[in-house]
Amino acid sequence: MKKLKVLTGLFIVGFFILPNNWMPSVWGMASRPPLIGSPAPEFQLENLSGVTQSLEGYRGKVVLLNFWATWCEPCTKEMPAMQTTHENLQDQGFVILAINELEDIKKVREHILEYQHTFDVLLDPDNQVANMYGVVGLPVSVFIDKTGHVRKVVKGGLLTEQSILQTVQPLLQESITEIRPLPPS
Repeated sequence: MKKLKVLTGLFIVGFFILPNNWMPSVWGMASRPPLIGSPAPEFQLENLSGVTQSLEGYRGKVVLLNFWATWCEPCTKEMPAMQTTHENLQDQGFVILAINELEDIKKVREHILEYQHTFDVLLDPDNQVANMYGVVGLPVSVFIDKTGHVRKVVKGGLLTEQSILQTVQPLLQESITEIRPLPPS
């Protein structure tokens, strides 16, 4: 009887602990998002031209990762603000990497051409990068400073030109050796 209780207890503990440790990698589910102030997870993805780009290649720049899809209406609504900010700040060291999740390259290319976006679009065909960043719904935006640390995450909220500027401008002013907290938004 005592053995049965011990085995039952082990089964229950294993049932609740093991899924947290192995299911995300087995089932491709999103992991926990990176904490504010922690290093942004490194990745390599292809752009629409088939060129592989890595996050490491943007060290020294302020980066906005924007996870999106063509079917996501809020994603499409926030892209004009992203485009305007990209045009105004790209010469100051600001980069937008719009990471498309799971969609066909032809569909993504048509969408980008239709809306005339010129920021970089990367393809995440198996959702690995979205999972690394804990993306569950769309859109999700991750602001990364010049040293490669996550400074802000916006989940589901619509980016505006003003909200992007409020986050990005202080980061552009920082030297690469300093990290200061962002003002409250």
